Amino acid sequence: MCKDCGCSITDHDHHNHDDHHHNHDDHHHDHDGHHHDHGDDHSHSHQAAHETLHHNPQLNDSKTIAVIKKILDKNDQEAHHNREHFNENGVLAINLMSSPGSGKTALLEAMAGISPFKFAVIEGDLETSRDADRLIAKGINAVQIQTGSACHLDAFMVHKGLHDLPIADLDVCFIENVGNLVCPASYDVGSHLNIVLVSIPEGEDKIAKYPVMFRAADLILITKTDLLPYFKYDMEREKSEARKIKPNVDILEVNVNDEASVKRVIEWIEFKRKMRA
Repeated sequence: MCKDCGCSITDHDHHNHDDHHHNHDDHHHDHDGHHHDHGDDHSHSHQAAHETLHHNPQLNDSKTIAVIKKILDKNDQEAHHNREHFNENGVLAINLMSSPGSGKTALLEAMAGISPFKFAVIEGDLETSRDADRLIAKGINAVQIQTGSACHLDAFMVHKGLHDLPIADLDVCFIENVGNLVCPASYDVGSHLNIVLVSIPEGEDKIAKYPVMFRAADLILITKTDLLPYFKYDMEREKSEARKIKPNVDILEVNVNDEASVKRVIEWIEFKRKMRA
């Protein structure tokens, strides 16, 4: 687990982002006439961080909590700056989160060639560029961020990735977070929407066990539905569990081998994109 999000406190320092830090006094964005209300965009992340700070038994002293809050505050400032980048370029930013192997990369691959919007991907993994390589092979513009020991992307990492993408030419930017159902929910990366995937092989208990993640979701994708015949999985019960956690959440069933189900995801994103235009 990572060193800085509160999931595991060690004696190590916070990740050093000096190599891709930007001076915001020299990097100002003028948004006159292009105002967006971001009041709700990162409220889920704030709530998730609050729960981490106050319910993690390792965070048992005020000094440690103060350090974590300082890290989160700096991250939130950078996340706001990322959203300014997206907004001034008319780009919808979507944070994709799930356990490892739930099908985030496979979904993006399936969207290539059938999506009406132009998209690129900031890809997060601890090591290797395999997922980014897969996307690039499909003709998708992708930038790999290797987090090392960090179990989530943060706003500084995403900002670095933004400068390697042709953002002015995009309609949507997907931020494919590190596979993890805990920490990514606590870090605002500057996205407008959160999509959380959970796959049939993961079993029936993941939504109930990881409520912080699913509470942060604007859309829940139940993936790998082609495997339903081989697993004990009560689809309606899992949808009910999700709506106990977040009553207004949208839920779609997805099988990446079924183009119609992938198109339903695309239609949801396109609707949200047009609503923000």
